Amino acid sequence: MKSMMMPMLILLVLVIASITFAWQGITMHNQISVEEPKFHALQRLYFNLAKVEREAAPTGSELNQQLATIQNYPSELLRLKLVGFGKILTGIFLSLLAIVFLLFMMPIRLAKLMRENRP
Repeated sequence: MKSMMMPMLILLVLVIASITFAWQGITMHNQISVEEPKFHALQRLYFNLAKVEREAAPTGSELNQQLATIQNYPSELLRLKLVGFGKILTGIFLSLLAIVFLLFMMPIRLAKLMRENRP
């Protein structure tokens, strides 16, 4: 019984890690659907103003801060997409690793059971 405890712990860690990574990736992808409308609304507000008014805004004004936010949003959205996708793929990889681990351990366990039942 003790000899099977270590493989079961390894399997448990693999399964929990795969579920955690997949969950984090899905959560990041769900954030995209919340952040994209905010980004488009911010763009709409900024670009509805006349070009002369936007260019005449003094340094450090609210209008320039909006522009800086608009310029930083695409990189944040890209981070959410790519890192989220990477975490999902990591979760899938760990799930497949758990399956391979089970397939590797099955013949070992079967051989052990056959040895125990041998007359």
